[in-house]
Formats: sequence, C-alpha cells, structure tokens
Amino acid sequence: MRFILVLMSCCVLSITGLQLYWNYRSYKTVTKNFKIEINQALNNAVNSEMEWRRNQMVKQVKSWLADTSLFTIDCDIKNRDSNTVFTLQDTHPRFLEDTSRRTKFFKIGLAKFTKKLKKITPEAKEIFINHFAEIVFKEDIKDGAIFYYTQGLGDSINVMMNASKANLQQLEKFLKQELKQRDINSPFAINAQATKDAKKYFVSEKVNVSLRRPFEKEWVQLTLENPNTFYFREMKWVIITSLLLIGITIFSFIYTIKTLLRQQKLVLIKDQFISNMTHEFHTPLSSIQVTTEALERFSLDPETQKQYLEIIKQQAGKLNDLTAQILQNAKLETLGITIQENIDLVSLLNELTEEFGQRTAIDLSFSHQNLKAAIIKGSRNDLKNALSNLLDNAYKYNFNPLKEIRIVLSHKNNRYQIRISDNGIGISPEFRDKVFEPFFRINATDNHDVKGYGLGLSYVKKVMDLHKACLTITNNGSKGSIFTIEF
Repeated sequence: MRFILVLMSCCVLSITGLQLYWNYRSYKTVTKNFKIEINQALNNAVNSEMEWRRNQMVKQVKSWLADTSLFTIDCDIKNRDSNTVFTLQDTHPRFLEDTSRRTKFFKIGLAKFTKKLKKITPEAKEIFINHFAEIVFKEDIKDGAIFYYTQGLGDSINVMMNASKANLQQLEKFLKQELKQRDINSPFAINAQATKDAKKYFVSEKVNVSLRRPFEKEWVQLTLENPNTFYFREMKWVIITSLLLIGITIFSFIYTIKTLLRQQKLVLIKDQFISNMTHEFHTPLSSIQVTTEALERFSLDPETQKQYLEIIKQQAGKLNDLTAQILQNAKLETLGITIQENIDLVSLLNELTEEFGQRTAIDLSFSHQNLKAAIIKGSRNDLKNALSNLLDNAYKYNFNPLKEIRIVLSHKNNRYQIRISDNGIGISPEFRDKVFEPFFRINATDNHDVKGYGLGLSYVKKVMDLHKACLTITNNGSKGSIFTIEF
C-alpha cells in the first residue's frame, strides 16, 4: 500500500512538474518572440512609410520636369557614337553665374533607347522623365544624398527633403498590417509620452525615419502592452486547460488516495466486525451446545431441565436478534424503504415510550407541547425501529444509578423536531460523525465493553436520510447526549 502511494505521488508530481515547466517555457518563448516581432514590425513599417514618401517625391519631380517653365529637356546625336543623348537644364536659371557656366546642362544617355533623335519628341520626353525620376532620382535619395543635376532641380529637391517628415497616419497603417501578419492583436501608440506606470507597457527600440539618415535623425518608437499581459491574454485558454488538467490530476490522486484509505479502513472495520460477530455467535452457540449435551447425557430433574431449556431459549433469542439486525441493515441498503404511510409522531412516540418503559427500569418521559397530532409521510415500521435503536443506545451507554431519558416533540418553523436526551457517558465531538458509519464502534475503554456490532446508529442514519430528516448530536450539559431529529 505504501509503495503504491509513493509511486502515485511521484507520477502526480512528475505530471504537475512537466505541465508547469511547459507553461514556463511557453511563457519565456512567447514574451521573447513578442519583443522581437514588435521591433521587426516597426522596422518594416518605417521602411514602407519611407518608400511611400519617396514615391510621393518621385511624382513631384515628374511634375516639375514636365513643366517647361521650370526645366527644358532636349536631345541630339552630336556625339562619337551618334546615339541619342538627353539634356536637362533650368529654363530660367536663378543666379547670374549659372548662365555663364561653361557646363550648364545635365546629359544622360539611355541604353534601352535606340532611336536616333535630333530633337526631343513628347514620347521621348516622357521616357526620359520616367527614367530620371524612377531610377536616377529615387536611387539617389535612398542614400540620403542630393545631387545637383541642375541648380534649380537640386534646390527644389533639397527644400522638399527638408520638409519631408514621417507621416504617422501612413506609419500606423503599415504597422497594423505588419502586426496582423504576425498575429499580434495588441493596441499601440507611436511616440507616446512616458507615464508613471511605465512597467505596465513595452517600449520598442527607436528607429530613424528621416529620409536623410544617417546624416539627420527623426526617431519613432512604439508603446504596447506588457509582454506578460499579451501572453496571458493570448494563451489564457491554454493556461486554463493546463491548470484544469493539473487540477483534475491532483483531484484524481486525492480521490484515489481517499478511496484506498477508505477501503483499507473498511477492511479493518469489517475484520473487527467479523471478529466481534464470530465471538457473539460463538458465545450463545457454545451455551446452547453445552446445555443440549447436558440434557442428553444426564438424567436431570424437571426443574433443572426447565432452567437449561430457558438458557437455550435465551441464547437462541440473542442469535435471532443479531441476524435480524444484520438482515435489517442489508435490506435497507439494497431495497430502501417506501415513503407512503401517514405517521402520527405523537402516537408513535407514545407507543415507544410505553413499550420501552415496560422492559427497562429507567426514568423515561415524553412531552409533546400539547400537540394533538404530528403527521409526516414515511415508513412507520422503519421509523419505529430507528427511534427504538436510539432509546436502546441511550439505555446501554448509561452507567448512572438513576438512568434518565427525555423525549420532547415540538413544532416550529413548519418543521417537527424530536429531541432524545440522556444522562449517559455522551459522545466525544471527534466521534459524532463517525458513529453513523457502518461497523464503527468507540473504543472499549470509552463504552465500558458494551456489546454491539456498530450497525445500530448506521441504520438510524440511513432511515432518517430516506425520510429526508436531519439528525444531529450535541452535548447534554456536562453529561450525556442529545439526538435531535428534524422532519
């Protein structure tokens, strides 16, 4: 038994430990990934927002180049290979020195443009503008640099770059997309002000959103819920399921241990009961056997024969009472009782008092507070036997010269109450629940070796439960007990 308990304990501790360790590792992994994913999402969103701003600038540059009042675009084939070469210049130079420069053109040839043009055409101009804005200009500003292809274009791009700041609405839009891809459904704030409860939140790394980085700096960072909060919110059902599994395991373990201990206790009680019952059967049987042998072997006078026959009759009666009590408990356990009769408690208790008073020398009284009748539904025979058992116990476990039993029937709060009090040895508080268990008996030192089988009060409890009555035990002052029954 001890080995089984130790083995089961080790199994339960192992299962519980594994579940807790798995939850801890899951917690560490989720919180760590949360921080990594947030920083990656911010970087990607910043790159997307910066690309969006560059595209806006490309559109602006295209519109400038298409405006002939700002820039003049032309082409010719005056070169060694006679290929078409495009030229770009300011239509109206802003400064006098620009007009006197030897080189005031920006020239470029397009490898994929194979036509040989001496003069610009609308189609060729559109090809040049798209190539310049999408490839030349866009690639330049990715590095945060500005090239002055012409003075006017360089000045305009410089002003535009200096004015360009992060568009937080677009950044928020890209952030939501990035977080959604990572299954992070967490509210966030961009560049939120620090609060006193900073520990409740997670702050990401700072990312530079300036188009002229690393030369200039414009920082953004995210503030989100704490990773612990995110973990418990996202993993709550997993945690609840895990804790439920641990709870079920522990409950099953405790229930199994209690069942095993209860079975062990029941085996001990049954062994004790069998030992007691064997002794109780053996004593009257031995008396009957010895008396019978004496009647057979010796010629006895009529008076002696009568005494021996009385002994046989008395011992046979004890055997009959014992078997009846055992069968009564077994029948109640398997078949139950039928709650159909109308029982008058006044009449029943009067009958019991009269019968018990006739066969015992005891100070017995019954009072019913002028109740003419107290009708309940039940089984009269079983209820009478149960109350008779209570009276028998009150009599057997009373060693005073003057034995007293008081029975009081009352009615209050729509309930009938029977109180049976005595001046016997009483029942210690630690035994008041156990005395209703089958086969349980208080130690012989406490009950003065009163003969019994531990079935009487068990039978009483079962009968009262089937009648839906409440049965309790309390002290009767300094000595004795009070059994209270409420219907």
